[in-house]
Formats: sequence, structure tokens, C-alpha cells
Amino acid sequence: MNTTDNSGDVRLSGISKTYGAFTAVHPLDLTVPQGSFFALLGASGCGKTTTLRMIAGLEEPSGGTVFLGDQEVTHLPPYKRPVNTVFQSYALFPHLDIFENVAFGLRRRGIKSVKKQVVDMLDLVQLGEQARKKPHQLSGGQQQRVAVARALINTPKVLLLDEPLGALDLKLRRQMQLELKRIQTEVGITFVHVTHDQEEAMTMADTVAVMNAGRVEQLGSPTDLYENPNTTFVANFLGTSNLIEAEVDTKSGDDIVLKAGGGKLVLPEARCSAPTTTGGKVLVGVRPEKISLTHADDAGEIPEGRNRITGKIADSSFIGVSTQYVIDCPVCPEFEVYAQNIDRDARLVPGAEVVLHWNPAHTFGLDAAQDIDAGVDIEEEAA
Repeated sequence: MNTTDNSGDVRLSGISKTYGAFTAVHPLDLTVPQGSFFALLGASGCGKTTTLRMIAGLEEPSGGTVFLGDQEVTHLPPYKRPVNTVFQSYALFPHLDIFENVAFGLRRRGIKSVKKQVVDMLDLVQLGEQARKKPHQLSGGQQQRVAVARALINTPKVLLLDEPLGALDLKLRRQMQLELKRIQTEVGITFVHVTHDQEEAMTMADTVAVMNAGRVEQLGSPTDLYENPNTTFVANFLGTSNLIEAEVDTKSGDDIVLKAGGGKLVLPEARCSAPTTTGGKVLVGVRPEKISLTHADDAGEIPEGRNRITGKIADSSFIGVSTQYVIDCPVCPEFEVYAQNIDRDARLVPGAEVVLHWNPAHTFGLDAAQDIDAGVDIEEEAA
């Protein structure tokens, strides 16, 4: 595939959507690289589906332009755009068998010999054996793959996926995530995927745009967003973060030393997106799985140079691969720690005095002017 070809690019320039006094999407600039698997991630009502519908031509933008490659399509109707959309309701034709469902777009364009293309497409989605069955005879995951095959056979420049796995149960959804990723890699077409499921976005996409209240909060690879969130919303919405209110004390080389609850914490300056003037407030963040838990009796064995906080175990839950602890400590009332179940210390039970410690390199710093709880409760709403 010619990677210098930008025909599959989706370029949104100042695109916005208002309904009366309500702004669903604030003016937005976004470029989706050709051939990438791109996810728009956010809770319901954040503007992600509206953005997708403006790319598809199903929604008229209030302002801005939509380019697909070098072609401006802002005011073109959906059928004149080189895109196809797969929705959560697969909308297959119940009276047609799988072969004819997939062939539909080709036949409508007057193409006579469709057999080879349809057979190849059914092989791609691993449904060659099912060609003569009707949709109702297939499982949800198989119907989903038929919908993808039917869209891809039209060779769109861009395939738009709107919560396509929302109707599937958890195990099937996991399988389909890998399946869609495989199909996208094989065909090399740009996929733009809308989802509220953080794990889904991180499993499948090369690039994720986290949306909140009609704006893109942060754009990057799943690893980058998770390891280096720029806002409290991203830190809390993608996984779980412990956020500690701290004050800048001194600078030491490439590190900032912060005061928090009578103790000191070290933060690499390069991982801080907040101003770092002495006396300034910073939210110090660390992910639960980066933290080690040591019983207070063994505190002397903790290596030098680690960030440490003392506390008391308030609660613990065994989840198979890990045990999740909630720690009551002066700097953060509900500090979360995920410990892998390798060598379990029987003393780590509720009520135990503990020391939490981690490598300062795993710490990130955020602007303390933000809401510390932004994005925390959104998973429940979104699910």
C-alpha cells in the first residue's frame, strides 16, 4: 500500500455542530492518518457520534470543513462520499442470504460478476462457510462481520464504525476487537471507530482522540495517553489514577521535589504539564499498578530513591490476576493499589499499616486548577 498517498486522510478543519443554544461539538481540528485505526473515545453526549456523522454526511456541520483526502465533502450527501458506516444495529437484509447481503452494494452499482469479490470478502471475515445462511441463523459476532464485509466490498477510503460492538457480550466483544484489528491491518483502509469503552479503544486503535463535552481533550497513542495524561479527565477516564495535591518545593536537576502531606515526592519535570514555580500547586499522579505495597514492619527494606507514602489498608478485593487495595492515607483518602498475585503477603489485610512506594519516573504532574475528579464517574454512565 502506498503510504504517501493521503487519499484516506480524514481532515476536519474547524468543524462544529450546534443545536439551538446547545453546542454538541465545539470547533474541532482533527487529522486521521491514512490507513490508521483511529478511535473517538468518550462518554455518551461528548460529541463523538456527532463528529462521526459529520464525516459520514449524515449530519450537516454548523461550521468548518470536512476533507477526505484532497476532496472537500462538507456538503456532499452520504452516497457521494467515499465512506461506509457500520452501526451497532447491523441493519442486514433479513430476506437475503449472507452472500447476497455482501454483494448488495456491487449489484446496486450494476456490477455483473460479483462472485470472486464476494467470496474473497467472506474469506477475509472468515465466513466463507456461511455464505448461504440467512442473517438470523448467525451469531451476533458473525452478523457484525457480515456488516463489515458488506461495507468493505465497496472499497471505501474510510470505514466508519459507530459503537459496532455495543450489542455483544463481553467475551465476544473481546474476540471481535482482535478480529476487526486483523481485518483493518489486512485491508489497510482507514478505520474511524466511535466507542465509550476505554479498553476497546486501547486494544484496537493506533491513535485515540479522547473527547469530553464536545472537545478533544487529548490525542495520541493508547500508551501515550495512559502513561502521560495531560488533564485530570484523561487521567481518570482512561483507567484509574491516584491524584495527590502537592506544592512545588525545589528543583533538583531534571526533577521537581514536591511537598505532600508532610512528606516529599519527586516528579520528573518532563512529565509535568503544570507550571512548576516554587510554592505552586501541582496534582501528582500515579497509576495503581505502578505502586508496590510493603508492610510497615518491613519499611527498612524499601530501596532508597523511591517515592513513598504511609497509610492503612481500608479494603482489599481479590480479582484473580491481581488484588486491588484501597489505602487510607493523609495525602489521598482512597489511594488505589493493584498488586499482582505472585507472592501474596498474608499480613496485607484491612487495618494493616503499610508503606506505598514507586519509582519517581512513573509519576506525572497535572495542573491543580482542574477538577481533581473530572472523568471519574463517567465510566458508570457510559457503560
